[in-house]
Amino acid sequence: MLQIQENISLKNFNTFGIDVNARYFVEINHEDDLTELFADEQWKQLPRLVLGGGSNMLLVNNFDGLVIRLNIRGIEHRINHEDVFVEAGAGEVWNDLVNYCVDHGYAGMENLTLIPGSVGASPIQNIGAYGVELKDVFESCRAFEIATGAFKVFTKADCKFGYRESVFKSELAGQYIITSVKFHLSLKPNINLKYGAIEQELANRDITEPTIKDVSQVVAHIRVSKLPDPSTIGNAGSFFKNPVIGLGEFQALQQQFPDVVNYPAGDGQVKLAAGWLIEQCGWKGKIVGNTGTWKNQALVLVNHGGATGEEVYNFSSQIIDSVYHKFGVTLQREVNIIQ
Repeated sequence: MLQIQENISLKNFNTFGIDVNARYFVEINHEDDLTELFADEQWKQLPRLVLGGGSNMLLVNNFDGLVIRLNIRGIEHRINHEDVFVEAGAGEVWNDLVNYCVDHGYAGMENLTLIPGSVGASPIQNIGAYGVELKDVFESCRAFEIATGAFKVFTKADCKFGYRESVFKSELAGQYIITSVKFHLSLKPNINLKYGAIEQELANRDITEPTIKDVSQVVAHIRVSKLPDPSTIGNAGSFFKNPVIGLGEFQALQQQFPDVVNYPAGDGQVKLAAGWLIEQCGWKGKIVGNTGTWKNQALVLVNHGGATGEEVYNFSSQIIDSVYHKFGVTLQREVNIIQ
């Protein structure tokens, strides 16, 4: 029997550590729990918030609806020649899955080491880091359709992945709950060293022929050196997306700012480093009230203790205005804003 709780604090369920309450709260441990929950029509009518690791969101107000915490666990794998198919429950911790794959020699996820959050959230956001995105290793996902109570399998094409985007954030937002994700990995590593920081750290360690474990360890080292631990100081990782602009716009910007950090984005577009833009505007390490930017990475907003969601949101708006004023580039928030 499902336990529906009332007036539950979400402070320990979001990595920002924002203290707001949920009117109703339920934990889902099996797919059947979703069938049972939504057999009762009242839960279909209320606003819903699905929580995994609570790592990519900013809770601005108390949530006057139903918070569903996904805790569906389990990891299985199947090997077919050099291909490896790994399926994980939506409630699995993302980095636990990455470590499982690296430890078993299943290649493809190693660049995604230490990204906070749960497996179920990974396709929604098309998470990515250090030259690899979720879509590069995605095979399919299984999801529960709230309106019908049916389960559906989504292929990579179905998900319409984009930069930190998917169909689950656009036309199907709020209609499905992902219960498991299947990944297509390989026993034959194709080491991705696109980001110079990885190559540099490997060189520092005198590693010339890196394994996937080497890459994973180096990525973890880089992330720890740049990003704060949510268990120590509240944050949601990168708060803003790296903006993508047209080549013509970039060339005009580069004339004015020759040092602008950039990466090719394909199709005549260029990706800018949001952290660099923010830093150039003087925000790196700045503290305003109970919030601020992280001292080692301006892209990360932090809760120094007692910050409200509204305080963090307003601070992020100041940064957006500042970057636009200086560079003419509009930053977009990467975290999901829950009003």
